Amino acid sequence: MFDILKNRTYRHLFLAQIVALVGTGLATVALGLLAFDLAGEGAGLILGGIFTIKMIAYVGIAPVAGAFADRVPRRAMLITLDLIRAGVALVLPFVTEAWQVFGLIFILQGASAAFTPTFQATIPDILPDEGEYTRALSLSRLASDLENIITPTLAGLALLVLSYNNLFWGTFAGFVISAALVASVVLPSPKRGEPRGIYDRTTRGSRLYLATPRLRGLLALNLAGAAAGAMVLVNTVVLVRGTLGMDESALAMTMFGFGLGSMLGAFALPKLLERFSDRPVMFVGAGFMIGANVALAAVIASVGLTWTILFAAWGLSGLGFAMVMTPSGRLLTRSSHAEDRPAVFAAHFALSHACWLIAYPLAGWLMTQFGAIGALVGLSGLGGVGVMIALRVWPKHDPEMIPHAHPELPNDHPHLEEHANGGHAFIIDDLHPAWARSS
Repeated sequence: MFDILKNRTYRHLFLAQIVALVGTGLATVALGLLAFDLAGEGAGLILGGIFTIKMIAYVGIAPVAGAFADRVPRRAMLITLDLIRAGVALVLPFVTEAWQVFGLIFILQGASAAFTPTFQATIPDILPDEGEYTRALSLSRLASDLENIITPTLAGLALLVLSYNNLFWGTFAGFVISAALVASVVLPSPKRGEPRGIYDRTTRGSRLYLATPRLRGLLALNLAGAAAGAMVLVNTVVLVRGTLGMDESALAMTMFGFGLGSMLGAFALPKLLERFSDRPVMFVGAGFMIGANVALAAVIASVGLTWTILFAAWGLSGLGFAMVMTPSGRLLTRSSHAEDRPAVFAAHFALSHACWLIAYPLAGWLMTQFGAIGALVGLSGLGGVGVMIALRVWPKHDPEMIPHAHPELPNDHPHLEEHANGGHAFIIDDLHPAWARSS
Protein backbone atom coordinates (compact mmCIF):
# COMPACT_ATOMS: atom_id res chain seq x y z
CA MET A 1 0.00 0.00 0.00
CA PHE A 2 2.80 2.41 0.92
CA ASP A 3 4.81 1.91 -2.32
CA ILE A 4 2.86 4.72 -3.99
CA LEU A 5 4.47 7.19 -1.57
CA LYS A 6 7.59 6.90 -3.73
CA ASN A 7 5.74 9.20 -6.12
CA ARG A 8 6.94 12.62 -4.87
CA THR A 9 3.89 14.55 -6.04
CA TYR A 10 1.45 12.15 -4.43
CA ARG A 11 3.58 11.94 -1.28
CA HIS A 12 3.46 15.70 -0.76
CA LEU A 13 -0.29 15.84 -1.42
CA PHE A 14 -0.85 12.94 0.96
CA LEU A 15 1.13 14.73 3.69
CA ALA A 16 -0.85 17.89 2.98
CA GLN A 17 -4.05 15.91 3.46
CA ILE A 18 -2.83 14.50 6.79
CA VAL A 19 -1.86 17.82 8.37
CA ALA A 20 -5.05 19.50 7.17
CA LEU A 21 -7.12 16.62 8.58
CA VAL A 22 -5.39 16.85 11.96
CA GLY A 23 -6.08 20.57 12.05
CA THR A 24 -9.71 20.03 11.12
CA GLY A 25 -10.04 17.27 13.73
CA LEU A 26 -8.77 19.57 16.47
CA ALA A 27 -11.37 22.12 15.42
CA THR A 28 -14.10 19.46 15.54
CA VAL A 29 -13.25 18.57 19.14
CA ALA A 30 -13.08 22.25 20.09
CA LEU A 31 -16.42 23.03 18.42
CA GLY A 32 -18.10 20.18 20.30
CA LEU A 33 -16.86 21.52 23.62
CA LEU A 34 -17.77 25.10 22.66
CA ALA A 35 -21.30 23.95 21.81
CA PHE A 36 -21.61 22.24 25.20
CA ASP A 37 -20.48 25.42 26.93
CA LEU A 38 -23.04 27.47 25.01
CA ALA A 39 -26.01 25.10 25.32
CA GLY A 40 -25.29 22.30 27.80
CA GLU A 41 -27.65 19.38 27.13
CA GLY A 42 -28.86 21.24 24.03
CA ALA A 43 -25.43 20.97 22.43
CA GLY A 44 -26.82 18.53 19.89
CA LEU A 45 -28.98 21.27 18.38
CA ILE A 46 -26.04 23.71 18.24
CA LEU A 47 -23.78 21.13 16.61
CA GLY A 48 -26.58 20.13 14.29
CA GLY A 49 -26.84 23.78 13.24
CA ILE A 50 -23.07 24.05 12.70
CA PHE A 51 -22.98 20.92 10.59
CA THR A 52 -26.09 22.01 8.67
CA ILE A 53 -24.38 25.28 7.72
CA LYS A 54 -21.35 23.24 6.67
CA MET A 55 -23.51 21.12 4.39
CA ILE A 56 -25.27 24.15 2.88
CA ALA A 57 -21.87 25.56 1.93
CA TYR A 58 -20.82 22.21 0.48
CA VAL A 59 -23.99 21.69 -1.55
CA GLY A 60 -24.14 25.25 -2.86
CA ILE A 61 -20.48 25.98 -3.61
CA ALA A 62 -18.99 22.65 -4.77
CA PRO A 63 -20.84 22.49 -8.15
CA VAL A 64 -19.84 26.05 -9.01
CA ALA A 65 -16.21 25.40 -8.08
CA GLY A 66 -16.21 22.14 -10.04
CA ALA A 67 -17.62 23.88 -13.11
CA PHE A 68 -14.59 26.16 -13.34
CA ALA A 69 -11.89 23.92 -11.88
CA ASP A 70 -10.46 23.22 -15.32
CA ARG A 71 -10.09 26.96 -16.00
CA VAL A 72 -7.87 27.77 -12.97
CA PRO A 73 -4.33 26.48 -12.20
CA ARG A 74 -4.87 23.73 -9.66
CA ARG A 75 -1.92 24.52 -7.43
CA ALA A 76 -2.77 28.22 -7.10
CA MET A 77 -6.40 27.37 -6.38
CA LEU A 78 -5.58 24.82 -3.66
CA ILE A 79 -3.04 27.09 -1.95
CA THR A 80 -5.44 30.05 -1.90
CA LEU A 81 -8.23 27.95 -0.41
CA ASP A 82 -5.90 26.56 2.28
CA LEU A 83 -4.89 30.08 3.28
CA ILE A 84 -8.55 31.18 3.49
CA ARG A 85 -9.23 28.28 5.85
CA ALA A 86 -6.18 29.16 7.93
CA GLY A 87 -7.44 32.74 8.24
CA VAL A 88 -10.78 31.56 9.61
CA ALA A 89 -9.00 29.34 12.14
CA LEU A 90 -7.13 32.40 13.40
CA VAL A 91 -10.40 34.08 14.34
CA LEU A 92 -12.27 31.11 15.87
CA PRO A 93 -10.52 31.25 19.30
CA PHE A 94 -11.98 34.70 19.91
CA VAL A 95 -15.69 34.09 19.21
CA THR A 96 -18.20 34.24 22.04
CA GLU A 97 -21.59 33.88 20.32
CA ALA A 98 -23.17 31.09 18.30
CA TRP A 99 -23.93 33.36 15.32
CA GLN A 100 -20.24 34.24 15.05
CA VAL A 101 -19.36 30.56 14.91
CA PHE A 102 -22.00 29.95 12.24
CA GLY A 103 -20.67 32.74 9.99
CA LEU A 104 -17.04 31.64 10.26
CA ILE A 105 -17.92 27.99 9.68
CA PHE A 106 -19.73 28.95 6.48
CA ILE A 107 -16.61 30.70 5.14
CA LEU A 108 -14.30 27.86 6.18
CA GLN A 109 -16.51 25.14 4.77
CA GLY A 110 -17.16 27.12 1.60
CA ALA A 111 -13.41 27.07 0.97
CA SER A 112 -13.36 23.34 1.76
CA ALA A 113 -16.22 22.79 -0.72
CA ALA A 114 -14.00 24.15 -3.47
CA PHE A 115 -10.78 22.54 -2.19
CA THR A 116 -11.77 18.93 -1.55
CA PRO A 117 -13.26 17.83 -4.91
CA THR A 118 -10.48 19.63 -6.81
CA PHE A 119 -7.91 17.82 -4.65
CA GLN A 120 -9.66 14.46 -5.11
CA ALA A 121 -9.96 14.87 -8.89
CA THR A 122 -6.21 15.55 -9.10
CA ILE A 123 -5.17 12.17 -7.66
CA PRO A 124 -6.33 9.99 -10.62
CA ASP A 125 -4.29 12.22 -12.94
CA ILE A 126 -1.19 11.64 -10.79
CA LEU A 127 -1.85 7.89 -10.37
CA PRO A 128 -3.59 6.68 -13.56
CA ASP A 129 -3.04 2.97 -12.75
CA GLU A 130 -6.21 1.62 -11.08
CA GLY A 131 -4.27 -0.55 -8.61
CA GLU A 132 -2.19 2.41 -7.48
CA TYR A 133 -5.27 4.61 -7.31
CA THR A 134 -7.08 2.03 -5.16
CA ARG A 135 -4.15 2.00 -2.75
CA ALA A 136 -4.22 5.80 -2.74
CA LEU A 137 -7.91 5.75 -1.82
CA SER A 138 -7.20 3.36 1.04
CA LEU A 139 -4.34 5.58 2.20
CA SER A 140 -6.67 8.58 2.12
CA ARG A 141 -9.20 6.65 4.17
CA LEU A 142 -6.41 5.60 6.51
CA ALA A 143 -5.32 9.23 6.85
CA SER A 144 -8.85 10.19 7.86
CA ASP A 145 -8.93 7.34 10.34
CA LEU A 146 -5.54 8.17 11.81
CA GLU A 147 -6.85 11.70 12.26
CA ASN A 148 -9.69 10.21 14.31
CA ILE A 149 -7.08 8.44 16.45
CA ILE A 150 -4.23 10.94 16.60
CA THR A 151 -6.39 14.05 16.96
CA PRO A 152 -8.32 12.86 20.03
CA THR A 153 -5.02 11.86 21.63
CA LEU A 154 -3.45 15.23 20.87
CA ALA A 155 -6.61 17.01 21.95
CA GLY A 156 -6.81 15.01 25.18
CA LEU A 157 -3.20 15.82 26.06
CA ALA A 158 -3.62 19.49 25.17
CA LEU A 159 -6.81 19.77 27.22
CA LEU A 160 -4.91 18.68 30.31
CA VAL A 161 -3.06 22.01 30.33
CA LEU A 162 -4.91 24.29 27.87
CA SER A 163 -8.47 25.46 27.26
CA TYR A 164 -10.21 24.05 24.23
CA ASN A 165 -10.00 27.40 22.38
CA ASN A 166 -6.27 26.79 21.95
CA LEU A 167 -7.04 23.78 19.75
CA PHE A 168 -7.99 26.17 16.96
CA TRP A 169 -4.33 27.21 16.70
CA GLY A 170 -3.58 23.64 15.65
CA THR A 171 -6.19 24.05 12.91
CA PHE A 172 -4.43 27.18 11.67
CA ALA A 173 -1.06 25.39 11.59
CA GLY A 174 -2.52 22.43 9.69
CA PHE A 175 -3.86 24.56 6.85
CA VAL A 176 -0.67 26.63 6.55
CA ILE A 177 1.50 23.50 6.34
CA SER A 178 -0.91 21.99 3.82
CA ALA A 179 -0.58 25.09 1.62
CA ALA A 180 3.22 24.86 1.81
CA LEU A 181 3.22 21.20 0.78
CA VAL A 182 0.94 21.86 -2.18
CA ALA A 183 3.23 24.72 -3.21
CA SER A 184 6.22 22.35 -3.20
CA VAL A 185 5.01 20.22 -6.15
CA VAL A 186 3.94 20.73 -9.75
CA LEU A 187 0.41 19.49 -10.43
CA PRO A 188 -0.84 18.30 -13.82
CA SER A 189 -2.87 20.85 -15.73
CA PRO A 190 -6.58 20.00 -15.87
CA LYS A 191 -7.84 18.77 -19.23
CA ARG A 192 -10.20 21.38 -20.60
CA GLY A 193 -13.63 20.36 -21.75
CA GLU A 194 -15.70 21.86 -24.54
CA PRO A 195 -16.71 25.54 -24.15
CA ARG A 196 -20.10 25.67 -22.41
CA GLY A 197 -22.43 28.21 -20.87
CA ILE A 198 -22.36 28.94 -17.13
CA TYR A 199 -25.57 26.99 -16.43
CA ASP A 200 -24.43 24.02 -18.50
CA ARG A 201 -21.02 23.97 -16.79
CA THR A 202 -22.50 24.30 -13.31
CA THR A 203 -25.05 21.51 -13.73
CA ARG A 204 -23.07 19.19 -16.02
CA GLY A 205 -21.43 17.20 -13.25
CA SER A 206 -24.75 16.50 -11.53
CA ARG A 207 -26.42 15.54 -14.81
CA LEU A 208 -23.65 13.08 -15.69
CA TYR A 209 -23.68 11.72 -12.13
CA LEU A 210 -27.43 11.17 -11.85
CA ALA A 211 -27.62 9.54 -15.30
CA THR A 212 -25.21 6.79 -14.18
CA PRO A 213 -26.90 3.92 -12.25
CA ARG A 214 -23.87 2.95 -10.18
CA LEU A 215 -23.44 6.56 -9.07
CA ARG A 216 -27.11 6.80 -8.11
CA GLY A 217 -26.49 3.72 -5.98
CA LEU A 218 -23.38 5.34 -4.52
CA LEU A 219 -25.43 8.38 -3.56
CA ALA A 220 -28.07 6.23 -1.84
CA LEU A 221 -25.38 4.40 0.13
CA ASN A 222 -23.96 7.78 1.12
CA LEU A 223 -27.33 8.47 2.73
CA ALA A 224 -26.76 5.40 4.92
CA GLY A 225 -23.25 6.61 5.70
CA ALA A 226 -24.51 10.08 6.57
CA ALA A 227 -27.11 8.65 8.96
CA ALA A 228 -24.48 6.68 10.87
CA GLY A 229 -21.87 9.45 10.75
CA ALA A 230 -24.31 12.11 11.95
CA MET A 231 -25.16 10.02 15.01
CA VAL A 232 -21.47 9.88 15.89
CA LEU A 233 -20.54 13.48 15.13
CA VAL A 234 -23.61 15.24 16.50
CA ASN A 235 -24.57 13.15 19.51
CA THR A 236 -21.36 11.66 20.94
CA VAL A 237 -20.78 14.79 23.02
CA VAL A 238 -24.26 14.46 24.56
CA LEU A 239 -23.84 10.72 25.26
CA VAL A 240 -20.38 11.12 26.81
CA ARG A 241 -20.69 14.43 28.67
CA GLY A 242 -24.42 14.31 29.44
CA THR A 243 -25.59 10.68 29.75
CA LEU A 244 -22.34 9.16 31.04
CA GLY A 245 -21.13 12.30 32.84
CA MET A 246 -17.55 11.83 31.63
CA ASP A 247 -14.93 14.52 31.01
CA GLU A 248 -13.60 16.25 27.88
CA SER A 249 -10.80 13.73 27.34
CA ALA A 250 -13.36 10.90 27.32
CA LEU A 251 -15.16 12.61 24.44
CA ALA A 252 -11.98 12.59 22.41
CA MET A 253 -11.29 8.93 23.21
CA THR A 254 -14.83 7.90 22.26
CA MET A 255 -14.30 9.35 18.80
CA PHE A 256 -11.16 7.20 18.69
CA GLY A 257 -13.43 4.12 18.51
CA PHE A 258 -15.04 5.25 15.26
CA GLY A 259 -11.63 6.06 13.78
CA LEU A 260 -10.15 2.74 14.85
CA GLY A 261 -12.90 0.76 13.13
CA SER A 262 -12.56 2.81 9.98
CA MET A 263 -8.78 2.38 9.98
CA LEU A 264 -9.13 -1.41 10.15
CA GLY A 265 -11.44 -1.21 7.17
CA ALA A 266 -8.94 0.92 5.22
CA PHE A 267 -6.18 -1.64 5.81
CA ALA A 268 -8.37 -4.52 4.68
CA LEU A 269 -10.00 -2.93 1.62
CA PRO A 270 -7.20 -3.11 -1.00
CA LYS A 271 -7.04 -6.92 -0.69
CA LEU A 272 -10.81 -7.17 -0.29
CA LEU A 273 -11.42 -5.18 -3.47
CA GLU A 274 -9.07 -7.48 -5.37
CA ARG A 275 -11.41 -10.40 -4.56
CA PHE A 276 -14.81 -8.71 -4.65
CA SER A 277 -16.34 -5.91 -6.68
CA ASP A 278 -17.19 -2.56 -5.10
CA ARG A 279 -20.93 -3.19 -4.87
CA PRO A 280 -21.09 -6.13 -2.41
CA VAL A 281 -18.34 -4.66 -0.22
CA MET A 282 -20.22 -1.39 0.08
CA PHE A 283 -23.55 -3.06 0.88
CA VAL A 284 -21.95 -5.14 3.64
CA GLY A 285 -20.43 -1.95 5.06
CA ALA A 286 -23.84 -0.28 5.12
CA GLY A 287 -25.21 -3.30 6.98
CA PHE A 288 -22.50 -2.92 9.62
CA MET A 289 -23.41 0.72 10.22
CA ILE A 290 -27.12 0.08 10.54
CA GLY A 291 -26.55 -3.02 12.68
CA ALA A 292 -24.27 -1.11 15.07
CA ASN A 293 -26.91 1.55 15.72
CA VAL A 294 -29.75 -0.95 16.15
CA ALA A 295 -27.67 -3.09 18.52
CA LEU A 296 -26.67 -0.04 20.58
CA ALA A 297 -30.32 1.02 20.89
CA ALA A 298 -31.25 -2.48 22.07
CA VAL A 299 -28.47 -2.50 24.67
CA ILE A 300 -29.44 0.93 26.02
CA ALA A 301 -33.09 -0.15 26.27
CA SER A 302 -32.22 -3.35 28.15
CA VAL A 303 -29.23 -2.63 30.41
CA GLY A 304 -28.33 1.02 29.88
CA LEU A 305 -25.39 2.75 28.25
CA THR A 306 -21.79 2.06 29.21
CA TRP A 307 -18.67 3.62 27.71
CA THR A 308 -17.31 0.23 26.60
CA ILE A 309 -20.48 -0.60 24.66
CA LEU A 310 -20.52 2.85 23.06
CA PHE A 311 -16.86 2.51 22.03
CA ALA A 312 -17.51 -0.93 20.47
CA ALA A 313 -20.60 0.28 18.59
CA TRP A 314 -18.74 3.25 17.19
CA GLY A 315 -15.90 0.92 16.13
CA LEU A 316 -18.27 -1.31 14.13
CA SER A 317 -19.95 1.74 12.64
CA GLY A 318 -16.53 3.11 11.63
CA LEU A 319 -15.63 -0.17 9.93
CA GLY A 320 -18.83 -0.05 7.87
CA PHE A 321 -18.29 3.63 7.09
CA ALA A 322 -14.86 2.91 5.56
CA MET A 323 -16.29 0.06 3.47
CA VAL A 324 -18.91 2.39 1.98
CA MET A 325 -16.83 5.53 1.51
CA THR A 326 -13.42 4.24 0.38
CA PRO A 327 -14.46 2.75 -3.01
CA SER A 328 -16.27 5.98 -3.99
CA GLY A 329 -13.30 7.38 -5.90
CA ARG A 330 -13.01 4.20 -7.98
CA LEU A 331 -16.65 4.46 -9.02
CA LEU A 332 -16.36 8.16 -9.87
CA THR A 333 -13.20 7.65 -11.93
CA ARG A 334 -14.69 4.64 -13.70
CA SER A 335 -17.79 6.66 -14.56
CA SER A 336 -16.25 9.86 -15.99
CA HIS A 337 -13.87 11.07 -18.68
CA ALA A 338 -10.78 13.02 -17.61
CA GLU A 339 -12.20 16.35 -18.80
CA ASP A 340 -15.43 15.78 -16.83
CA ARG A 341 -13.78 14.38 -13.71
CA PRO A 342 -13.57 17.61 -11.68
CA ALA A 343 -17.25 18.32 -12.32
CA VAL A 344 -18.30 14.75 -11.46
CA PHE A 345 -16.22 14.71 -8.27
CA ALA A 346 -17.72 18.08 -7.33
CA ALA A 347 -21.22 16.75 -8.04
CA HIS A 348 -20.58 13.78 -5.77
CA PHE A 349 -19.22 16.09 -3.11
CA ALA A 350 -22.33 18.27 -3.25
CA LEU A 351 -24.93 15.51 -3.60
CA SER A 352 -23.40 13.27 -0.93
CA HIS A 353 -23.26 16.19 1.46
CA ALA A 354 -26.91 16.89 0.71
CA CYS A 355 -27.44 13.56 2.47
CA TRP A 356 -25.56 14.95 5.47
CA LEU A 357 -27.72 18.06 5.25
CA ILE A 358 -30.67 15.78 5.98
CA ALA A 359 -28.91 13.67 8.59
CA TYR A 360 -27.23 16.34 10.72
CA PRO A 361 -30.31 18.32 11.81
CA LEU A 362 -32.32 15.10 12.08
CA ALA A 363 -29.71 13.65 14.45
CA GLY A 364 -29.82 16.71 16.70
CA TRP A 365 -33.62 16.90 16.67
CA LEU A 366 -34.16 13.20 17.37
CA MET A 367 -31.66 13.26 20.24
CA THR A 368 -33.29 16.34 21.79
CA GLN A 369 -36.88 15.13 21.39
CA PHE A 370 -36.63 11.37 21.87
CA GLY A 371 -33.28 10.65 23.51
CA ALA A 372 -30.56 8.24 22.47
CA ILE A 373 -32.83 5.30 21.59
CA GLY A 374 -35.07 7.44 19.39
CA ALA A 375 -32.05 8.92 17.61
CA LEU A 376 -30.45 5.53 17.00
CA VAL A 377 -33.64 3.94 15.71
CA GLY A 378 -34.60 6.94 13.56
CA LEU A 379 -31.19 7.22 11.95
CA SER A 380 -31.05 3.45 11.40
CA GLY A 381 -34.34 3.76 9.53
CA LEU A 382 -32.91 6.53 7.35
CA GLY A 383 -29.89 4.34 6.60
CA GLY A 384 -32.18 1.45 5.71
CA VAL A 385 -34.03 3.64 3.22
CA GLY A 386 -30.70 4.45 1.58
CA VAL A 387 -29.78 0.79 1.26
CA MET A 388 -33.17 -0.13 -0.26
CA ILE A 389 -32.87 2.66 -2.83
CA ALA A 390 -29.33 1.57 -3.71
CA LEU A 391 -30.45 -2.03 -4.22
CA ARG A 392 -33.11 -0.85 -6.63
CA VAL A 393 -31.11 1.66 -8.72
CA TRP A 394 -27.69 -0.06 -8.87
CA PRO A 395 -27.97 -3.29 -10.89
CA LYS A 396 -26.07 -6.31 -9.63
CA HIS A 397 -24.77 -6.85 -13.17
CA ASP A 398 -22.78 -3.67 -13.83
CA PRO A 399 -20.26 -4.19 -16.68
CA GLU A 400 -17.96 -1.41 -17.86
CA MET A 401 -18.55 -2.20 -21.53
CA ILE A 402 -22.17 -2.28 -22.70
CA PRO A 403 -22.94 -3.13 -26.35
CA HIS A 404 -24.74 -0.20 -27.97
CA ALA A 405 -25.15 1.48 -31.34
CA HIS A 406 -25.11 5.04 -32.67
CA PRO A 407 -27.63 5.23 -35.52
CA GLU A 408 -27.65 9.03 -35.16
CA LEU A 409 -23.95 9.36 -36.11
CA PRO A 410 -22.66 9.52 -39.72
CA ASN A 411 -20.66 6.51 -40.86
CA ASP A 412 -17.41 8.47 -40.88
CA HIS A 413 -17.71 9.78 -37.29
CA PRO A 414 -14.44 9.23 -35.35
CA HIS A 415 -16.27 7.70 -32.40
CA LEU A 416 -17.39 4.75 -34.50
CA GLU A 417 -13.73 3.75 -34.88
CA GLU A 418 -13.72 2.85 -31.16
CA HIS A 419 -16.61 0.48 -31.77
CA ALA A 420 -14.82 -1.05 -34.74
CA ASN A 421 -11.67 -1.56 -32.63
CA GLY A 422 -13.32 -3.53 -29.83
CA GLY A 423 -15.64 -1.06 -28.16
CA HIS A 424 -15.17 1.23 -25.15
CA ALA A 425 -16.21 1.63 -21.54
CA PHE A 426 -19.72 3.07 -21.44
CA ILE A 427 -19.66 6.50 -19.78
CA ILE A 428 -22.31 9.19 -19.83
CA ASP A 429 -21.15 12.08 -22.04
CA ASP A 430 -22.34 14.14 -25.02
CA LEU A 431 -22.43 11.06 -27.27
CA HIS A 432 -24.04 8.87 -24.59
CA PRO A 433 -26.61 11.08 -22.82
CA ALA A 434 -28.60 8.15 -21.39
CA TRP A 435 -27.61 4.81 -19.93
CA ALA A 436 -27.68 1.84 -22.28
CA ARG A 437 -29.38 -1.37 -21.29
CA SER A 438 -26.92 -4.22 -20.78
CA SER A 439 -27.81 -7.54 -22.32
